[in-house]
Amino acid sequence: MTSIAERNKTNRRKGAAWETELLAGLRSVGEDAERLRLTGAEDEGDLVIREDGGLFTVIETKNAKFTPGPFLDEAERERLNFAKHRGIEADRVETVVVVKRRGKGWRKAFVLTTVEAYFGLDAE
Repeated sequence: MTSIAERNKTNRRKGAAWETELLAGLRSVGEDAERLRLTGAEDEGDLVIREDGGLFTVIETKNAKFTPGPFLDEAERERLNFAKHRGIEADRVETVVVVKRRGKGWRKAFVLTTVEAYFGLDAE
């Protein structure tokens, strides 16, 4: 029987491998992507893509049981941290969660966001 510490270490390793796969994949298709390293209460997400016009997309990567609500809540907090740490307006930063699908490569992963974010609607 494996210990909780061993399981956590294995899960972190799988998560890091998924993050690396996604980063390499995005770069291979010409995206200006880089890894974000800040962790803890002020975490900024896992990856960021620099978009034209000074815009950014922060990506939270997940290789875990599919729980979209908590994933999106975490990504939103990290989007705000990213903007705050750089002194930029939060509306210049979008966020998505990219969730690994078992047995599939990075191109077949799920991308999560909200209707509000996807369609650029004002927050209620």
